[in-house]
Amino acid sequence: MINKQAARHAFSRAASTYDESAVLQREIGNRMIERLDYIKLQPRTILDAGAGTGEATAALMKRYPKAKVIALDFALPMLRKARKRGSLMRRPATLCADIEQLPLATGSVDMVYSNAALQWCTDLEGTFRDLRRILRPGGLLMFSTFGPDTLKELRQAWSEVDRKPHVSPFTDMHDIGDMLMKSRFAEPVMDAEFINMTYGDVHQLMRDIKGIGAHNATEGRHRGLTGKQRMLRFTQAYEQSRIEGVLPSTWEVVYGHAWAPIQVQDEGGVTRIAIDGISRGGRS
Repeated sequence: MINKQAARHAFSRAASTYDESAVLQREIGNRMIERLDYIKLQPRTILDAGAGTGEATAALMKRYPKAKVIALDFALPMLRKARKRGSLMRRPATLCADIEQLPLATGSVDMVYSNAALQWCTDLEGTFRDLRRILRPGGLLMFSTFGPDTLKELRQAWSEVDRKPHVSPFTDMHDIGDMLMKSRFAEPVMDAEFINMTYGDVHQLMRDIKGIGAHNATEGRHRGLTGKQRMLRFTQAYEQSRIEGVLPSTWEVVYGHAWAPIQVQDEGGVTRIAIDGISRGGRS
């Protein structure tokens, strides 16, 4: 389980270093924005869920100049940076809140965009249900997160030191797809890719992880200081992964998108069609 208080504290502290360290997150975000080229949707209201410092928020504002874009994050220092995105004439709305406790009205959003944030949820299926709730009929959920092979070298190296969890848990892509179906999303599409980062030494990797605030926030994590002997053992174990002079860091990136259903069947078996869905155009 994720300790949300620990995660929030880590991301708050990382607000000043996030943009410099978030090379991977920025690349994933750019790839998600490119995928919007193939989706026919002109949203009026967009929620950037887990916006961080708002780089994707700015990209969404540029792509959809007539839309209201809301940057949501549970770390206030991140949002202070996000609210400066855009121009003097058009800034994003900002909302300090947890994705798992959305303070938004039912059917109030046309698109939810979430880049590398859902892995911090303690109840992902429940989060999907609430995201569907805030989407208008025919609205789009687009997200990225990380799969179980993420940071496998780091996990393996620490396993040779102790039995404590040192890497946050990640959910399998197929399980995420099942959760979308159970949450009554329509037409879910899932895919994944592996992105390999390389480092000169372990300390560079650890600095990048610390720089984006992605600390180990599991409940069973080691809570004391990492002593020199434990760190030395970890470093020596990680060195066994060195290939062609560099240390690899594997990230399994999971992408998904799905639609809020236009037709909803109630408990009595009656299918109801939302008015907004009757005139809604096609999508690709």
